[in-house]
Amino acid sequence: MNEDVVAIVLAAGQGTRMKSALPKVLHRIAGRTLAAWSVQAAKDAGAKECVVVVGHAREQVEAELTTHFGSFVRFALQAEQKGTGHAVQCALTELTDFEGRLLILYGDCPAVPPKTLRSLLEQSAGRALGIVTSTLEDPTGYGRILRTDGNVAAVREERDCSDEERRMKEVNPGIYAVATTFLRTAIQRLQGDNAQGELYLTDVVAMAAEEAKVADVAGDMRLLQGVNDRWQLASCAEVLRARINESLARAGAGLVDPSTTSIDADCEVEPDATIEAGVHLRGRCVIRSGARIDVGCVLENVEVDAGAYLKPYTVAADSRIGPRAQVGPFAHLRPKSELGADTKVGNFCETKKTRLGEGSKVNHLAYVGDGVIGKGVNVGAGVIFCNYDGVQKHTTVLEDGAFVGSDSQLVAPVTVGEGAYVASGSTITKDVPKDALAIARHRKQENKEGYASKLRARFAAAKAAKKSSS
Repeated sequence: MNEDVVAIVLAAGQGTRMKSALPKVLHRIAGRTLAAWSVQAAKDAGAKECVVVVGHAREQVEAELTTHFGSFVRFALQAEQKGTGHAVQCALTELTDFEGRLLILYGDCPAVPPKTLRSLLEQSAGRALGIVTSTLEDPTGYGRILRTDGNVAAVREERDCSDEERRMKEVNPGIYAVATTFLRTAIQRLQGDNAQGELYLTDVVAMAAEEAKVADVAGDMRLLQGVNDRWQLASCAEVLRARINESLARAGAGLVDPSTTSIDADCEVEPDATIEAGVHLRGRCVIRSGARIDVGCVLENVEVDAGAYLKPYTVAADSRIGPRAQVGPFAHLRPKSELGADTKVGNFCETKKTRLGEGSKVNHLAYVGDGVIGKGVNVGAGVIFCNYDGVQKHTTVLEDGAFVGSDSQLVAPVTVGEGAYVASGSTITKDVPKDALAIARHRKQENKEGYASKLRARFAAAKAAKKSSS
């Protein structure tokens, strides 16, 4: 196929049957919106760019697709919903200089296989129009394919069908490949003399049939169906999750139980990585070869390096886990956690915006937030980085080889020097020098009544001054 191809994706409708404040085409499956799935299918089929017809909530739709696709997409406004033919008319205003082939599909059909679109483009080359067809035992709701001498002659929308036509089971999923020069002329001939008083794009099929045989490609309706309500959304999600999992597994990823595994479309799982049952990978995760993600883990935008092991029910977001690191079970890595090679974060630990150097360990029931932890550091069980003073966050630094005993609290900002030792049960409020032993558990408790509000005011003033100076 040497002809240039531009896609038109119709995404102007509201989708009231979704019963949602969110526009229908912005509902998500496997990390992508419905409209993004359609645009991606067209891109994978060879389209050089895509015109998306928008209407309802146009700003949201445009912002989402521009973020995902950049300059590959541009937009045409359909201010009034006057039918699919009118929507394509709106798109053609953005394509005044284009003379190639147009691939037309809907923004609420997320499971359309790119290979079906490529086949349609190939079969329709040199013809005015090509159309995808399918057969359903219950064709209710779909336009019917009308044939003459075995060739597609027209498409009749269901509301306009005769009783005999309504009994036909070959239907129109609404996907076309059209020569632009033909379409510009045909679209001007459309008339709204139908049950809905709209301009039907389907009417151009009969016009193409008058000029030459229309090309048709059979498709699987399970993959071509549109999403009109939440149940159909869930059904399409099942299809797409299975497609993603099969593709990864055939490429060498070890998916132990694909039926319970949910992996978003933009995630990468390398060969010989192991994904156990019940794992969810969201956003843009990368799982390197030899890594193992155990039962029930939920990761979002996380990179897991080779040989790392995430034990059951670890939750992580916007983080990186280094080679051969071990995490969990039941650990929580909050955003900007960076675990170096051969590190360990134990069960029921939580990290946040913390860098953990090579070979360091954060043992069970610890919280390390806003930390810079060097190499070979031991953080004992129950240790807390007290990083928040009620107004601002502060950093705790543990230099190489430091040891922090169990049940200690480090009140940031504070630094524990290289090789220093913090005795268990200590509350550390000032820096610990290199190679020193810090013990802070001998003083009696002292309560200063009415001082908390003064402290908050002082911190708030400091924060305001810092913000003003910046």
